[in-house]
Amino acid sequence: MRRRIDGRVVAITGGARGIGLATARRLQAAGARVAIGDVDAEALAAARQDLGPDAFAGELDVADMASFRRFAESVEDALGPIGVLVNNAGIMPIGPLLEETEATARRIVDVNLLGCLNGMKVVLPRMIERGEGHVINVASVAGKAPVPGGATYAAAKAAVVSLTETARVELGGRGVAFTCVMPSFTATELIAGTKGTRFVETVQPDDVAAAIAKAIARPRADVYVPRSVGAILRMQALLGRRIRDAMNRALGADRTFLDADREARAAYEARILTES
Repeated sequence: MRRRIDGRVVAITGGARGIGLATARRLQAAGARVAIGDVDAEALAAARQDLGPDAFAGELDVADMASFRRFAESVEDALGPIGVLVNNAGIMPIGPLLEETEATARRIVDVNLLGCLNGMKVVLPRMIERGEGHVINVASVAGKAPVPGGATYAAAKAAVVSLTETARVELGGRGVAFTCVMPSFTATELIAGTKGTRFVETVQPDDVAAAIAKAIARPRADVYVPRSVGAILRMQALLGRRIRDAMNRALGADRTFLDADREARAAYEARILTES
């Protein structure tokens, strides 16, 4: 069933940069009433200027339920009922698992998983009461495949994949659609200092934004960006672990995050681990 984009209120977390900002721009151009939330006040101010006076921009710490409630209430006061929630906020510190600090692990889970849970628990009751809505959780192909050097990130994204599918089954009969978006390597700060994977396209934030817009218009449970990654993952599942692991070694996927340039990532990781 095709759904309208124009006129709908879309709230986007992590909306001040990267995929979030690209999604806000694209949906605003399609006629949506866009609201962005972000923990970075400086980036949020720049994004507000970018999107203009018709968009709403508010500070939001997705890991804090009270912050999410305040954000949702402010959005609805300014623009009207939230019709689409895009849980996009995410961070990706990487490195060897046994060198990861407890604080880093907690921060990854708090933002990437708890952030989605908080958003859903705040916004879903409003959608269910109205009998209409759409929750889009931005996970990652890392949630479907082993990611040496990104174990906690991958685990959190795998949890988001499972969370979205479970919510779809439990709550989807009440007028709310659920979509899990799983991008591959995307050209944002998250992949600073990494070299990507051989023969796998590095996509742009607007590629992901376009897939999100398409999913809003025609809701689908799973969206891979690029689409070819979904076919690769399904094929690997059929071939078994031994062949999958050999393929990943041949593609360099087993070293992508372990061999990252730590100096090139230093500024990004320092920022994401101190934001609150």
